[in-house]
Amino acid sequence: QKQKFKSKELDIIQDADRLDALGAIGIARTFNYGGFKNRTIYNPEIKPDLNMTVEQYKKSTAPTLNHFYEKLLLLKDRMNTSTGKQLAQERHDYMEGFLNQFYAEWNGEA
Repeated sequence: QKQKFKSKELDIIQDADRLDALGAIGIARTFNYGGFKNRTIYNPEIKPDLNMTVEQYKKSTAPTLNHFYEKLLLLKDRMNTSTGKQLAQERHDYMEGFLNQFYAEWNGEA
C-alpha cells in the first residue's frame, strides 16, 4: 500500500511503530496476542502464507509462529530512516536467533 503523504516526521513515527514489533518485546507481544486469540504456538503442518490480502491476514487463525514470517521478519526492509534500518536489523537478527533456538528445542536438538 503506497503512502499518500510523506514527511520526515512520519518516517520516524512509522519506524518507531515498526521497531516496537521487533526484537524481544516484539516476540513477547506476539505470543501475548496469540495466547489472547487462543492460537496454537506452532504447527509444522500449517505453513506461513506470504500472499494474503489485508482482509485474509486480519482473519487469520494461523499459529503464532507464522506471524513472524507473514509480517515481523518483513519489517526490516520497510524501514524509512538509517537509524531505523540499523535498529531493525539488530532486532531482526535477534528474532531469527530466537526462531532457530525454538526449532532446535522443538526438534529435540537443544
